[in-house]
Amino acid sequence: MSSSRARAALSHCAFNGLPPTILSALIIELAPRLDAVRESRLRQVRGRDRIRAAGAGRRATLVFTDAVLVTLAYLRLGLSQRVLAVLVEVDQSTVSRAISTLRPLLATRGFATPAGPRLHTLADVLAYANSTGFDLCLDGTDITVRRPTATRPGRRAFINGKKRRHTIKTTVIGDQAGRLLWTGAIRPGRMHDQTAIKTEGIADLLDHYQRVRIWADQAYRGLSKNHPGQIITKQPAPVDTCPPELAQHLIEIRKLHSQQRIPIEHVIARLKTWKQLAHYTGPRTNLPDTITAIAGLVSDLTAHQ
Repeated sequence: MSSSRARAALSHCAFNGLPPTILSALIIELAPRLDAVRESRLRQVRGRDRIRAAGAGRRATLVFTDAVLVTLAYLRLGLSQRVLAVLVEVDQSTVSRAISTLRPLLATRGFATPAGPRLHTLADVLAYANSTGFDLCLDGTDITVRRPTATRPGRRAFINGKKRRHTIKTTVIGDQAGRLLWTGAIRPGRMHDQTAIKTEGIADLLDHYQRVRIWADQAYRGLSKNHPGQIITKQPAPVDTCPPELAQHLIEIRKLHSQQRIPIEHVIARLKTWKQLAHYTGPRTNLPDTITAIAGLVSDLTAHQ
């Protein structure tokens, strides 16, 4: 396949998961940032400023636009680097370097909002919700990873008792319009959902931002007890001895809670359509950047829906 045909194919949203407007904006955004990273690295190697003009020297084997398209196809479809190398007619190591360079840049972009400013931390999300009055939805999700070697210390920490697999957990926050606003609290799969988000300091943030309301499932009952009216969890199901009127009332309340919380399930399902998050087979050290990079791209898709 010629390079022009390969670029045309990789530019399609079926390969990269992005519409043309977002893809072009992403390329424009990343180009100066990649140049800055490259110049910083070269200056550290040289120990001085560059002498030749910018752009001099050996030309890149894989041009910047193709490097972005290859990285997106790798994240979206989980294609092997060898297959992508054949498509763009370069060596596999060239594709590997492109992905290793661009993935951290994608991970540091933050999460898009309808207002424009991008969010980077949990504190940013709660401050944004406090100022806009939006209700948030919160849930954790597990990403299947390769089983650690038998000699690895702490191997049991990756075993998820619910899924009976080795996983890494991440917490996802969105709003009730189905917009993804943050992913983080990336922890081994054995850790409880509530413990994972508490390690990010959510309790102190809720004390500071009193107007924030977050809809969550029953895994967050402890936070709901400590922050009533801010963390809203589902009421217990009615027992058999419950009066019919009260039982019907509880059923309606539980149904309303599910309706308010369901957008976060849709957001997580959208994340899992990116194959790298459906079943991750790469090095676990790269998974946090992979999660954050994909979440940032999904937030671009959901920001204006």
